[in-house]
Amino acid sequence: MKIVWSPDAVQELRARYGSDIEAFRLVYDTEGCGCAVNGVPALWAVTESAPGEIRADSEPFVLWHDPRHALYFDETLRIDFRADTNSFRLASDNQIYTSRMVLADRREQAEPAAR
Repeated sequence: MKIVWSPDAVQELRARYGSDIEAFRLVYDTEGCGCAVNGVPALWAVTESAPGEIRADSEPFVLWHDPRHALYFDETLRIDFRADTNSFRLASDNQIYTSRMVLADRREQAEPAAR
């Protein structure tokens, strides 16, 4: 998986999480969504990977993801910030996954076990 961050997304993430933010986790969050195929993409600020996660090709941030969730996404993804809606968008050349991606700061919490 490859993640391309827009300059606006990088700037906004550093503004929200601090200039020292280094890593994120892309999750396919199914909590409260019914079954495993009904999930929403989310971006979590983290300090390290969870067991079983793999690192995506991603700069300037490290991005971890569960390899079992890769089937829900195209190989190359873009993360952009839309100032007009104050939201992050996750898209590929083929589709828009979400125009209002959920963000969470998980740096202070214990890292969850792989789902």
